Amino acid sequence: MATFFGEVVVAPSRAGLDEEEEAREETPEDREIRREIEKKREVDVLWTGSCAQQPLVCSRFIVAIGRNAAAFLSSFILDSVCWEVVGVVKLWNEWCRTSSTTNVLPTDSFCLFYRLISDPTVLLCQCSCYVAEDQQFQWLEKVFGSMQKKGLQVTILSTCPVADYKTQESTLTLVSPFLKALKTKEFQEPVCCPLLEQPNIVRDLPAAVLSYCQVWQIPAVLYQCYTDVIKLDTVTIEAFKPLLSSKVLKSLAKDASESTKVLKKFLTTSETHNNIYI
Repeated sequence: MATFFGEVVVAPSRAGLDEEEEAREETPEDREIRREIEKKREVDVLWTGSCAQQPLVCSRFIVAIGRNAAAFLSSFILDSVCWEVVGVVKLWNEWCRTSSTTNVLPTDSFCLFYRLISDPTVLLCQCSCYVAEDQQFQWLEKVFGSMQKKGLQVTILSTCPVADYKTQESTLTLVSPFLKALKTKEFQEPVCCPLLEQPNIVRDLPAAVLSYCQVWQIPAVLYQCYTDVIKLDTVTIEAFKPLLSSKVLKSLAKDASESTKVLKKFLTTSETHNNIYI
């Protein structure tokens, strides 16, 4: 290029620099740092009691991903009498850190596994923590790698911002929250809501679980709740209630009055915890 005075100079360019940087050999210090980061980001699944003896025989596996989906199971399915904690996931990433503790608050990041005492082949997972993209394969391999895939059926619950829903109509006219379903080819039972239309897609761990089931030919269905609320919310939690009529959850549902009490207590605990930071 030419300067103001007409002098011709070479313009600075980064062309080729990226290739040179990639070609640069990794130093021992670089390798050590990379190994430490990879080790820190490992996903550990810790099973307790008889579940430590694998593979687990599982007929129904219910996975709730996200705080509202997890809260739905706590309110309408789980209780300390019929269910027992049998496992926990430990992971760390930029967004969350979980531990091996099973005493958690609704606002905590956690991933716990429960087993139905009267039927040990029924497993349930509450995953309120964020599983990063590079950790999803580990999560899938270590969770599903612990189970026998023969005779297994998977039900996934998750939430998603209504702004991500693609439709010819304005999203402002949509009555949210609402449910949409996506299933594998092997899932032959009726679904409890309309199927998700193209070109909509699902992301993150819910998509990874459903894709895994598709590859391994496991009957699976994903129920995604589109909502305009990102925090714990009664309306969003109750949007999953139609699923209580499904074949998988119908026999597991608690008494309606008891569920309402648990839900109110659940949200009160959450609000009290959040108010500490106001």
